[in-house]
Amino acid sequence: MLTPDVRLEGFTAEDWQRFTSLWQPRASPEREATRARGGVIVIHDGAQVRKVLSTRHGRVAPSFAWPRPLGELAAEHECSWALAAHTGALEEVMERFGARAKRADDVVTQALSLVNVVRELMNEGQIESWPRRLKGIPVPSENMVRRALDSVCADGNAIALGLFKDGDLWTAFVARRKGMGFDVLAGPDELRPAMGLLSGDWRRDFSHLVRAIEDRYAELSLGCFAEVDVFRALQMDGRAGAWSKAVAMREVALSPIPMAVGVALGVDSTRYAFEGLRKVAPLIDPFGLMEPLMRSVRERVGNATDKDLTAILGFSPLEALRALLKRD
Repeated sequence: MLTPDVRLEGFTAEDWQRFTSLWQPRASPEREATRARGGVIVIHDGAQVRKVLSTRHGRVAPSFAWPRPLGELAAEHECSWALAAHTGALEEVMERFGARAKRADDVVTQALSLVNVVRELMNEGQIESWPRRLKGIPVPSENMVRRALDSVCADGNAIALGLFKDGDLWTAFVARRKGMGFDVLAGPDELRPAMGLLSGDWRRDFSHLVRAIEDRYAELSLGCFAEVDVFRALQMDGRAGAWSKAVAMREVALSPIPMAVGVALGVDSTRYAFEGLRKVAPLIDPFGLMEPLMRSVRERVGNATDKDLTAILGFSPLEALRALLKRD
């Protein structure tokens, strides 16, 4: 979703490292230091292993029979993931992708086509992976991606993330939309001087960041601002109402809020309220007289969540993000 003339600017080495660290897989604090890392890749012909590669140790001599459960293989090599491919599978990926690609296809269309080809080969057993973190999450269609983009960022506008720590702007990311892609990806280095003297309270200072972004790049369609530790925690928090509670408690500031995001927060708040009611129901209704009503509300909340978010975005980006980042 980048234009041919996309421009990357405003990042120092430290700013870029901070931004990319937000999207690195991680476990709970007590498990992070000892969890398995990296992966192992196996190339085989269906009966015999041809090559084994470790992302941590390079090429490894095959020392096991095939087939072998990938979970066991990952544990043996102390890795967090494993991938197996039949000889010729990668060539088949490119053959199928090339047969479907058209000269007029943009980056979005090509990326989705490539993902669908890989999914096909996984379903056929030519490519296997462990764990299947995105299992059950469908590949979005081209129309879904475009509709999602339209719902959060108008053409010519920008979206932004600004994270603060100890009263200073820790890192930021700005993406300006042009057509069906983004022509500017910018960091915080050139925005800090334009923010002026900060008060040390990010709840006041983020408005200066908004002004600096709009003066330099474009009007914002969506801005998300918070302290970095709060944002990291919310990335992994799948509990009902987590984001809406953070917004209500001013732990996260969304400015402005597109309608699609507002609807999602509203649904999230409804789920949170229902979960609270469900927990106290046995105390106020020990005989279960409210159970039929509770069952009806539960169905309506669940349907509203699925229907509303799918209708607007076509997929749940937060669910996919948690699946990719979470490590046990």
